[in-house]
Amino acid sequence: MEIKNKKIKQLVSFVICFVVMAVIAVVRDGQILGHKMRVMPGDSIAKNVAVDTMYQTMNNVTVINTTSLAKDVTGFGGTVPLEIYLKDGKILKIKALKNHETPEFFEQASKLLTAWNGKSVDEAQQLKVDAISGATFSSRGIIGNVERGLQYAAKNVHEKSFFEKMDLNTKTVAGLIVVLLAAVVPLFYRKKTYRTIQQILNVAVLGFWCGTFISYSLMVGYMSSGVNLWTSLIPVIMLITAFVYPLFGKKYYYCTNVCPCGALQELAGRVNKRKKLRMSQETAKQLGRFREILWATLTMLMLLGVGFQWMDYEVFAAFILQSASVVVLVLAVVVLALSIFIPRPYCRFVCPTGVLFKIAQNSKS
Repeated sequence: MEIKNKKIKQLVSFVICFVVMAVIAVVRDGQILGHKMRVMPGDSIAKNVAVDTMYQTMNNVTVINTTSLAKDVTGFGGTVPLEIYLKDGKILKIKALKNHETPEFFEQASKLLTAWNGKSVDEAQQLKVDAISGATFSSRGIIGNVERGLQYAAKNVHEKSFFEKMDLNTKTVAGLIVVLLAAVVPLFYRKKTYRTIQQILNVAVLGFWCGTFISYSLMVGYMSSGVNLWTSLIPVIMLITAFVYPLFGKKYYYCTNVCPCGALQELAGRVNKRKKLRMSQETAKQLGRFREILWATLTMLMLLGVGFQWMDYEVFAAFILQSASVVVLVLAVVVLALSIFIPRPYCRFVCPTGVLFKIAQNSKS
């Protein structure tokens, strides 16, 4: 009976966290899983005038708005709507509309916007544009929106094959292999040597190469716009290990076995095995409380409709060196240096995402 009650409490905690994230998505974006729940301040004009998918300017320029065409195409923080400008059958320019991508990452990805300029619709559809390293998810959002807009312009909707939807390039395949190893092998094999190898793979492949991890920005984006499963297989597997595994007794599985940030801190700690900073239980307890208070404060601010920008500064973004802000990189260096003397300092004393996992699995430790 006691075990059953614990499971019920755990499930209730998970549902509460889901509801909280859903409310945050509605407060920020006015929608849940792509379904509009309320009119946002910026949508005031849309009350009376619907957004046209295609319209003509005074200069005979045709503009295609992808807002409704690509509702299911997401970047890292949500949908990435565009306007495609066409004249005499050729693309003049492509303009990004308001989105919730991390500014530094989207600035990198925005370099793609000129790739189609001067091309006819047919030529642009044939053009193979690769995602920019360091802004992979934002790049995919841009590419997907351009594809939808061009299909609409050409009235030539091409249904992608199963493998095209998965975008199985070398980076994606490597990331899938590593995340599946992290999700499965530690359940049955717990040798220290293998753990070290897995952590190195988590850092090198999932972190620095793929730039894939669970963050608040990712979760709020998914809750708001939905998940494009085919382009998000790696983070979806990560989310399963973070939220579903604990329901079956594997608490903190993502943090311990999958998270590239946690792995990097643990590896850094192995550089110095002797001269660790000794910390009393009371100090560690108070720092743990600080993490919970920080999470509660940030959550309350978001529920009140302010402070969403903090999500752009989670330390995980430092793995994407090309796009990470200076502030994030400095924070990452500090965390890495502290990790040499204190076991997993960011995980234990700061990480708001980790607190959400803790609450979702109804854990007291």
